[in-house]
Amino acid sequence: MSADHPTILCTVDVVLLTLIDGALHVLLQKRAADPFSGVLALPGGYVHAQEDRDAADAAARVLREKTGIVSPYLEQLACFAGPGRDPRGWSVSIAHVALVAEEALRAVPAAAGAEPQWKPVARLPVLPFDHRQIVARAVERVRTKSQYSSLPVYLCGERFTLPQLQAVYEAVLGEPVNKVSFRRKIDELGVVEPIEGEFEAGGAHRPAQLYRLRRAFRHALSVSGRGLGG
Repeated sequence: MSADHPTILCTVDVVLLTLIDGALHVLLQKRAADPFSGVLALPGGYVHAQEDRDAADAAARVLREKTGIVSPYLEQLACFAGPGRDPRGWSVSIAHVALVAEEALRAVPAAAGAEPQWKPVARLPVLPFDHRQIVARAVERVRTKSQYSSLPVYLCGERFTLPQLQAVYEAVLGEPVNKVSFRRKIDELGVVEPIEGEFEAGGAHRPAQLYRLRRAFRHALSVSGRGLGG
């Protein structure tokens, strides 16, 4: 490119969130190269023009190659761009947010990238570029959508009780949810179904019915216009 039209760096970054001990955590990795070599950052990489069909395809590839994780939920978050966000020059990052259940991480094979580290979103270390801003935007997006959609279901395991699902919603939202309103909203969304004949022992209490995400919603977001209190 000429001096009048310098090359613009085009990358994708992925904010991968999970719940650990009832708190939202984000996956970070030490950067393998400059700038900021050895510093924890979001998994990211260049868009491969000859390989990637679109930005979402690039984000899924980067996440898979660097972490070994294939997320059941991946959404484009926002575009972060400008001359000052990367010391290498004018750059564009198409950021994405992804969700994964903690139990699914046990089956993840070793990836080629750096060892992942899970950090609570409320206590992030110093991050390079504008990654702290990207994480904040992703957490805001997830919490907003959780008020009216099935989004937190992607943080559950394959099987769960309704009290466990409510606890996931409360962990994401950071506040308690009315049980009656919650059950009504879940019924309206129609995203989960009882697993016939399967219950979780409840100690002194009666066994709790186990549920799972309906097949039709395993790769789609169910949205309703009213919040959990509506």
